[in-house]
Amino acid sequence: MPNLKSKIQNPKSDRGLFVGLVTLDLIYLADSPPQNNQKIVAIDYSVAAGGPATNAAVTFSYLGNQATVLGVVGSHPMTQLIRGDLANYQVAIADLEPTTDLVPPVSSIIVTQATGQRAVVSINAVKTQASSASIPANILENVAIVLIDGHQMAVGYSIAQTAKAQNIPVVIDGGSWKSGFEQILPFVDYAICSANFYPPNCQTPEEVFAYLSKFDIPHIAITHGERAIEYLSCTKTGIVDVPQIQAVDTLGAGDIFHGGFCHYILRESFTDALALAANIAADSCKFFGTRRWMDLK
Repeated sequence: MPNLKSKIQNPKSDRGLFVGLVTLDLIYLADSPPQNNQKIVAIDYSVAAGGPATNAAVTFSYLGNQATVLGVVGSHPMTQLIRGDLANYQVAIADLEPTTDLVPPVSSIIVTQATGQRAVVSINAVKTQASSASIPANILENVAIVLIDGHQMAVGYSIAQTAKAQNIPVVIDGGSWKSGFEQILPFVDYAICSANFYPPNCQTPEEVFAYLSKFDIPHIAITHGERAIEYLSCTKTGIVDVPQIQAVDTLGAGDIFHGGFCHYILRESFTDALALAANIAADSCKFFGTRRWMDLK
């Protein structure tokens, strides 16, 4: 397997655009999630910007690149927490709705200490959908790779079209199926999906691979948590093993995987990029929250 440490220490800086959800994550470590009418005291807590595209951008930046998040942030006082966190990790924000004073989407997450599993309550981007007219001019200038998480579908569709026309590789974070993905898929180079990604009439990984292949996507992968990654790359199928660890917290591991993949695919083969991204994601699971794997190393 490629050497992870050397890649982090000697990165070539690239610019990545990460399109989608920006949230404020309130993360608690507890013995277990609360039951009805129960109050519990957390063992630890963390506050960070969140969302699939956002966490991927932070990872991409951490690996030595220039990352920009294209999403809705706005001007509500709570957004200062989001802006401060992203500034700390050198992630730029391209705000689709800079004047909106709506409360940003907030995710409340409880991580079970014994297992690392998490329970999440979030409104996502359902109330903060932007139009393609909000996309800043020249947003793709000097961009080496684009990731789209599907939470800003109209914007993602427009960006995917333009990126394809400019020969910029497009990655989708297929955490779950979202209506509208079918319009973006014809422009995708890398579909990196979770085991919970089920397009219409798909119930098995084989059906998911078949569905995505109809859009002529050259590289497709399905992650399965601690189990091996399945892939289909230019008609070649196979698996990529992932590190076996004792997880402290699995929150954001998929997002971090995608950020790592965007970094490595610019300099490695498809299967090596998957393997290296899996190393990054596994490492993050050894720490509580979505940032301490970077801060405490």
